[in-house]
Amino acid sequence: RGGGLCAMWSARQLRALRGVLGSAFSTCCRLEAMKAAAKGLPRVYVTRRLPPDGMTVLQHSGACHIDQWDSDDPVPREELIKKVAGAQGLYCLLTEKIDEEVLEAAGPNLKVVSTMSVGYDHLSLEELKKRGIRVGYTPDVLTEAVAELTVALLLATSRRLIEAAHEAKSGGWGTWKPLWMCGNGLTESTVGILGLGRIGEAIAKRLKPFGVKKFLYTDVAPRIEVASKISAEFVSMDVLAQQSDFIAVCCALTPETQGICDKKLFSNMKPTSVFINTSRGAVVNQDDLYQALVNGQIAAAGLDVTAPEPLPLDHPLFKLKNCVILPHIASATVETRNAMAALAAENLLAGLKGQAMPKEVPL
Repeated sequence: RGGGLCAMWSARQLRALRGVLGSAFSTCCRLEAMKAAAKGLPRVYVTRRLPPDGMTVLQHSGACHIDQWDSDDPVPREELIKKVAGAQGLYCLLTEKIDEEVLEAAGPNLKVVSTMSVGYDHLSLEELKKRGIRVGYTPDVLTEAVAELTVALLLATSRRLIEAAHEAKSGGWGTWKPLWMCGNGLTESTVGILGLGRIGEAIAKRLKPFGVKKFLYTDVAPRIEVASKISAEFVSMDVLAQQSDFIAVCCALTPETQGICDKKLFSNMKPTSVFINTSRGAVVNQDDLYQALVNGQIAAAGLDVTAPEPLPLDHPLFKLKNCVILPHIASATVETRNAMAALAAENLLAGLKGQAMPKEVPL
């Protein structure tokens, strides 16, 4: 019976079967070869599922063995400490606190930490410097997206768009009233920028066509070259607060800027002014901001960042109609997140090879 069954197979079918088996064997051999090759490559730990362009850069490089926390949610602290042990490269996000504990767990092989973020306040720079570990980050590529979102948030807050949309959907839209849902416009206004870097400049360039009359800025020192591009005037923090109709916070989070937007700032602002923060949540004293909004010291606030993140649902700021809160989405365009992921991957690979990084944090 076996012979009869074999006789039923045509020569073409036998050739096809041999082809399938041969292909499977070849694939198996390639996988084994890749595993063998990976044993000699530096191991990198990636703390999150990445946008595709970032993984493509890492995978196509053939320069590292990738170990990854393959989830959209942050890696648990215990898992990070366990998996970073022995790694030569660490690819992280701003949700991971890379401190002495993590670096001790990593051990002496760790050569480079690359963060997919422009901010690096989640990294212990002193500990990294002490160990001779290089740090990559992703500035520039998110400038345009953050500037766009800042302008959108400013308009949504000042023109009360979220509040108005709620009224339209919940039955509050009745007879036309002269002053109902009125906000403040940009035409002939003064805009103050706290921290005039790439993002602050990009925001000003986008706001100028709205008819803004004057741009003011404050920083640790005058930024003459950048300021000249947007005709911005350097002033003190007090003057910025007193004269601005809108304040956009664009500074980095440092020990000096922690809580810098506080009771003093808000008490100096106009009662018609609008406060916007797309930098870092901790630069704002949120208790002071709440009081300023409740007591009418300022008209409204728009926040893309808070402390902590996410902000608890029972936080008093969520209860205010004149406070618009977004879930940290300033860089959330597909193009920007892919560019950030790819740049962080390129920084990581350059650090592993001892080459110049595209974007390195000076330590």
